[in-house]
Amino acid sequence: MAKQTELMNQYVADLGVLNVKFHNLHWNVVGERFKPVHEYVEELYDMIFENYDEAAERLKMLGEFPLASLKKYLEVTNVEELDEKDYQISEVYAILKQDLGHLKTLATNIRSAADEADDFATVALMEDQVDAYDKELWFIAQALK
Repeated sequence: MAKQTELMNQYVADLGVLNVKFHNLHWNVVGERFKPVHEYVEELYDMIFENYDEAAERLKMLGEFPLASLKKYLEVTNVEELDEKDYQISEVYAILKQDLGHLKTLATNIRSAADEADDFATVALMEDQVDAYDKELWFIAQALK
């Protein structure tokens, strides 16, 4: 269970940092299709926040303390923060694709560790989240064509 807990805290940290990063993109996207991309990024950070809360609550159900400070998040995150500046739509999609791909991989790894620990509730949670990331990655791939 230690590997699973470590991965889940990594996930919580990455989701916490991505919540801020996706807000940055939401506020600073520019371009001809500003409104739909601005709204899409808002949908994504809402999803990210829900996944963040679910993962932290699952850690509590497992008798663990989720990481819960920005200081600790920044010590363990694998997410690269962004500067405050204008971001072109194609740049926003490329960033989203990279970060959602990272989350999909991490959630898949958590799912595998949970399966090894016979933690079926976490397996189910991560399968749902992997499925959601997969769908968003497909949307982004279609937008980038």
